[in-house]
Amino acid sequence: MTAAAHETHEFRTEVQKLLHIITHSLYTNREIFLRELVSNASDALDKLRFFQSRGDAVANPDLPLDITITVDKDARILRIADTGVGMTRQELIDNLGTIARSGSERFMAEHGMGQGLNGGAKAGAAAGDADGEAASSTSAAPTDAASIIGRFGVGFYSVFMVADTVKVTSRSCQPGATAHVWESDGSGSFSVAEVDGASDAAAPARGTIIEAHIKEDASEFLERHRLEAIVRTHSNFLPFPIMVEGERVNTTPALWREPKFTVTAQQYEDFYKYLTFDSGAPLETIHVSVDAPVQFTALMFVPPHGQELFGMGRDRWGLDLYVRRVLIQRENKDLLPEYLSFVKGVVDTEDLPLNISRETLQENVVIRKIGQTVTKQVLGHLEKLAASDADKYAEFWRGHGKVFKLGHTDWANREKFAGLLRCNTSHHDDAKGLSSLDDYIGRAREGQKDIWYISAPNREAARLNPHLEIFRKKGLEVLFLYEPIDEFVMDALGNYKDFALKAVEHADAATLDAFPTVEERKEAEPLAESDAPAFDALLARMKDLLGDKVTEVRVSHRLSDSPACLVSPDGSVTSSMEKLLKVMQRDESIPKKVLEVNRDHPILRNLLRIHKADPADPMVESATLQLFEASLLLEGYLADPHALVGRLYGLLEQAGGWYAEVKKL
Repeated sequence: MTAAAHETHEFRTEVQKLLHIITHSLYTNREIFLRELVSNASDALDKLRFFQSRGDAVANPDLPLDITITVDKDARILRIADTGVGMTRQELIDNLGTIARSGSERFMAEHGMGQGLNGGAKAGAAAGDADGEAASSTSAAPTDAASIIGRFGVGFYSVFMVADTVKVTSRSCQPGATAHVWESDGSGSFSVAEVDGASDAAAPARGTIIEAHIKEDASEFLERHRLEAIVRTHSNFLPFPIMVEGERVNTTPALWREPKFTVTAQQYEDFYKYLTFDSGAPLETIHVSVDAPVQFTALMFVPPHGQELFGMGRDRWGLDLYVRRVLIQRENKDLLPEYLSFVKGVVDTEDLPLNISRETLQENVVIRKIGQTVTKQVLGHLEKLAASDADKYAEFWRGHGKVFKLGHTDWANREKFAGLLRCNTSHHDDAKGLSSLDDYIGRAREGQKDIWYISAPNREAARLNPHLEIFRKKGLEVLFLYEPIDEFVMDALGNYKDFALKAVEHADAATLDAFPTVEERKEAEPLAESDAPAFDALLARMKDLLGDKVTEVRVSHRLSDSPACLVSPDGSVTSSMEKLLKVMQRDESIPKKVLEVNRDHPILRNLLRIHKADPADPMVESATLQLFEASLLLEGYLADPHALVGRLYGLLEQAGGWYAEVKKL
């Protein structure tokens, strides 16, 4: 039995339908057609410059290399002309008559120019650029045509989104070449003819002129201001002058493509102002060129202050993504993590997997690699700044510290992130002082293995917090955390180098007792052994009076100045974290905590005397409730202070009477 014969067939194409798809479904924004035509013109100029660099003879070598855009409103014609390499009759047929045939791609292949991400033309890294700094594309382009943009061979047909008919008149750069005109209405056919003698004067001396007859519903593209805006948005950094109605539009150079040592501080400042609309200079400039693991150049700036105004514009962040100087996406949020969202700038890569319309990214693997590298570059730059100029880094921290703290979730850069954190601490004289975790470790007591922190709304509240008293007594430095996110940061880090990050509320008494006392003070007389049972009875009475408002009343080993404080019974979370979680859960209940009392405080000693004389004395109840509600007030849980204030007035009235009697006033 013989096997059935196999027949091989080629795919067929309905050209008219394919053109309809390209012009009506491929692009989401009609203004993209101008970007495509201008990019094609730039490619033609790059090719000509390549030939000139090899010493090839070209027609009219003195013609300036530029792109001109003009409008004839009466005739509804938009013209885009270039003085580039031009096309012969056959090239017009091949390049414009064959859909998906890229003349630029064929040019690169014929002249041995790879297009791979790591093996092809390089955007900004010139040979010998050992420091990884951005090198000039203008110096590289004449020999390797690195700036050639075209790849897919369909961009030209986007013009039919806005045009009824298109006429392309082109003259090859070959000496003595004749001009030819290609014409089509985009319905599936075209014509090519040699320009006759009478019309030759209107043909380009070298290069190409595209004449698009604009549709009625696309009249906006006959307006000069609209054309200028499109060029500035998508093609502003192409290396050749783009003239709209005789005036150059792309006046801002692509500084990221220039060698770092050739760019002045004023140029960086001007570009920063152009990019951000800020009125001042950037705080820091980061200019890099990277060859591995992916190839790209980047120019980034750290503004001197946050860009938000009353919380507006929080989503307006990200780096602008370019491919060979052509804008692909504004504010790409995959190039930097949110905690570095204050960074402004551009990234330009040689080869990125885009969809055929070049409007969106086809996949994110390359972008992720670029993003990881950019993140490391920014963090490395901040590390150098912190090491070389502490005052300038402090300025950075005051402007962007709140946003930077979001980096506590960046596990890949955990150590770098932690080293860049800054906090006010008990070591400083005021709230303006800042210390790093390394600074804290450098001042740590002998044998200390913990970095202690406390959360408070401000420095004064932190200093007066009862939990801080034993740390002051032992001379242990404490970080002051003023922002709600700070505890999440400390909890996420867990430790730094060989030190554990711990809240003062979770301090172990035995650990702290091991440190010698540095703040000597007059200690209270020790409680007599005979009074120990009486004090236990007082604690029991206080627990009865408070009922289920507290889980326990016990003697504190952390207080020295304050009479009482509240602590979490399980020690799992700090008071401030617990309060924050309750706000997030919209839980307004008051948590049940342990009331710790300072047995050596005069208030407790006097209360012991009163309780020993008469356990039912109303002063015991008033003082107990006052201590509890005062502690609640310090914790931020006292919703209604009226009872506390009324009781306070009563106690002051009694105290004033007793004081007058003692003084015999």
